[in-house]
Amino acid sequence: MRVSSSVSVLVPPAFRGPTAGVGTIPTSGATVREALEAIDTAHPGFGRQVFAQPGRTHSFIKVFVNGSQVAGVDLDVSVNEGDEIEIVSAIGGG
Repeated sequence: MRVSSSVSVLVPPAFRGPTAGVGTIPTSGATVREALEAIDTAHPGFGRQVFAQPGRTHSFIKVFVNGSQVAGVDLDVSVNEGDEIEIVSAIGGG
């Protein structure tokens, strides 16, 4: 059984609409997915920006835990007390 941990999630500026402009969100969860879903519960609309389908991020989203990229779209990676989850959105142009 996984234990829920208090973590911080760094939200990129383009995704801060649902968070009312807040860039660092304290939340809790036993996994990256649980932490991100908790933010969506507290800030409706956040999940649509991050998730393509339940438990999977959009292809242009990268997720890091303490500076290390989460492999692929495996959001069921465990997190520990005090971890920092960062969401990075690829920017395209032309």
